[in-house]
Amino acid sequence: MININYRDPRPVYEQVVDGFKKLIITGIIKKDEKMPSVRELASQYAINPNTIQRAYRDLETQGYIYSVPGKGSFAVDVKEVSEKHLSEIYERLDAILSDFDVAGESRKNVANYVLNEGKIESV
Repeated sequence: MININYRDPRPVYEQVVDGFKKLIITGIIKKDEKMPSVRELASQYAINPNTIQRAYRDLETQGYIYSVPGKGSFAVDVKEVSEKHLSEIYERLDAILSDFDVAGESRKNVANYVLNEGKIESV
């Protein structure tokens, strides 16, 4: 379901969060589908249940899942998540473009870099 790489420098809970985000955004986990229980995931991946609980808390805070007391956690509508995810990406892009502005790089050069799939061609 999700991949945990113990050589990845990111904490395990972040890998769990990213794995579930990807599954929800791509529609593999459908709207209102029940998420695996904390105990089930902790056992399956040999991870401390607190790590899974933290990942679920982050997913809920970020709007990817919701909890129903006594029932578990469930995925939200992929369309809503996709729009939120794109919004987050655009916010990061704005920050990166601001960094290019500070570095004196023209937006035209940045756009050409993107359009040329990473090949630098000065304009």
